[in-house]
Amino acid sequence: MDLGTGAEKLRTRDERWRSRRNIRWCEKHLKIPEGRDVGRDLKMADFMRRDFEEIYDNPAGTRRAIISRGRKNAKTMEAAMIVLLHLCGKEARPNSQLYSAAQSRDQAGLLFSLAAKMIRLNPVLAGAVTVKETAKVLSCEEKGTTYRALSAEATTAFGLSPALIVFDELGQVRGPRSSLYEALETATAAQEDPLSIIISTQAPTDADLLSVLIDDARAGHDPRTVLRLHSAPEDVDAFSQAAIEEANPAFKVFMNRQEVLAMADNARRMPARQAEYENLVLNRRVEANNPFVSPAVWKACGAPVGDLHGVTVYAGLDLSSVSDLTALVLIGKIDRVWHVKPTFWLPEESLAARAREDRVPYDLWHSQGFLETTPGNSVSYEYVAEKLFKVFAEYNVKRLAFDRWGMQYLVPWLIKAGFRESVIAEKFVQFGQGTQSQSPPLRDLEQAILEREIAHGDHPVLSMCAACAVVESKDASNRKLSKHKSTGRIDGLVALVDAFGVAPMGGGIDLSAMIG
Repeated sequence: MDLGTGAEKLRTRDERWRSRRNIRWCEKHLKIPEGRDVGRDLKMADFMRRDFEEIYDNPAGTRRAIISRGRKNAKTMEAAMIVLLHLCGKEARPNSQLYSAAQSRDQAGLLFSLAAKMIRLNPVLAGAVTVKETAKVLSCEEKGTTYRALSAEATTAFGLSPALIVFDELGQVRGPRSSLYEALETATAAQEDPLSIIISTQAPTDADLLSVLIDDARAGHDPRTVLRLHSAPEDVDAFSQAAIEEANPAFKVFMNRQEVLAMADNARRMPARQAEYENLVLNRRVEANNPFVSPAVWKACGAPVGDLHGVTVYAGLDLSSVSDLTALVLIGKIDRVWHVKPTFWLPEESLAARAREDRVPYDLWHSQGFLETTPGNSVSYEYVAEKLFKVFAEYNVKRLAFDRWGMQYLVPWLIKAGFRESVIAEKFVQFGQGTQSQSPPLRDLEQAILEREIAHGDHPVLSMCAACAVVESKDASNRKLSKHKSTGRIDGLVALVDAFGVAPMGGGIDLSAMIG
């Protein structure tokens, strides 16, 4: 079978335009690589056809194309189609080098994996293209073309001469510069008509690299730059179907509509999800700086706290600096609901000053029994260790999560308070405060709040912490509570998240590596 070449003359009226020829090649040779329709002949959606028309029929010739829309709109699959088109299809140039670039090895592997699957699903392509899984390389011997997937971890991108570059999820680059992007873009000088394709959801801020490129394309400075941007307008209700359709041209074509609408509903009820939802689904520029939970959703979980005596209990301890709020939170499951029992401490002598500084009624909460005070001007480790010994004597505490940075200082006081070293090793868990440790329990707590599987009894200090808490995220799956971005004290919610981190829940973490 003739796989075609970019140099051949077009013979028929229908083949006057490169886009028609390229679409025809893709639909003839490529199959759907995964999902429910895996193995079926590929049929390009109208918005994909429009992408091809804009890229390949541009009278000025296209140097750069930016395709930005919400997640799950087949951006990566479309990029894989373009790669194969230039590797062994109608756009292939003899002995050319093709590259895709991503911010991580995992992301770099996605495009390569889709392209490799498409090759294996067609016996003709499988015979013409060699797949090297470990190196993430595809090569077509007949045409002398090679494609390689690169990531930001690559030692160097210098010395390359790409005819085609695909930048995958460039929106993950923070700030206006990327060494990998710059190295690849400046390496195209030896090519006659190089082409760069950028596929990504939008970056969070105007100062990020992708935003700079999109804004330049919007201004129309270079007719060789094609912009295909689908984003929900700011004046459209973020949770409406109209907003979703604006950013997701595949919504009525092949997306799981029910799942996307559920994401919108979750974001409406849980503000911590809204920034992620607006960025990934609505393709808006959004800085993720939202409260963890709305007051209404938190209040809906304010059922009375049950008696935790005789119940297996898990705990989280957020030990403050000398004069700040210290929090201990116990959780135990009763009838499928996690009941939350918090204890808070502040130094007695600085209580009034702290109340004025934080603009919070600590003195009132103390008189009402919601806040305990400690002697002197500080909350000492010795005092906390003695309190913990009494708690362990009263409740069946299975594990207690504790910020690992202070563990070495607390252990001597635990022993002095009466804890045996074997009990400390078994039940005290050094729990990290970064995204790797915090993301799973944060997700579990969020789910419990949404499903109303938590009862906190409207404890005013814990409710204050929940109202002030802000989530900091690198991406959808790497999140943590941020004390410096939050609007007030969040120690109680941090302790609650830590308690969820050592409780037996789906997802969880490997506790064996953290106990010590």
